Amino acid sequence: MTTRSHKVHTQLGPAAVRIFAANDRMNQMLIEHLDPAAWKAKPPGKVRTIAAIFTHVHNVRCKWVRLTAPHLKVPLQLNRAQCTPEQARTGLAESASRCVEMLSEALADNGRIEMFRRDGWAPSFPVGVEMLCYMLAHEAHHRGQVLMLTHQLGFPLPYEVADGIWNWEKLWKECGAPGGPGYDA
Repeated sequence: MTTRSHKVHTQLGPAAVRIFAANDRMNQMLIEHLDPAAWKAKPPGKVRTIAAIFTHVHNVRCKWVRLTAPHLKVPLQLNRAQCTPEQARTGLAESASRCVEMLSEALADNGRIEMFRRDGWAPSFPVGVEMLCYMLAHEAHHRGQVLMLTHQLGFPLPYEVADGIWNWEKLWKECGAPGGPGYDA
């Protein structure tokens, strides 16, 4: 690793932790304010339920940790057919915590993790900003699906929630970074 990319990694580490924490807070907000009837409501066509989407997000996080940082405790997977909103919130909080640990180690000075292994069939790539971006893009994609389904199923989330996932200043403060995005905690 070159000195420049090593410096970028170590500078990114603390921000990556806050970014992923804010990302999980967005997921938690959606579940907190979701109408309970929407959780397992069957969308038309061959589409996952909202319960299945959130359990998928958690289970994929578990896979990332298992493959990338096997020394960390891997959370138990969730069963999409039986998972309740509270179980999903608890599971997501635990898998987010493991992902934060994984990112901290991967992006730290003398980090123990060198490669991001996202799946057994997919090529691995060196840890860095790409790892964080991949993780965030995966979850943002599924949050978009959830927001779309809440409207399609007749359970739209309040404006304060749907729009609230874009209030990064508030999210960062809720996640322990009083200065907000771009400022040290």
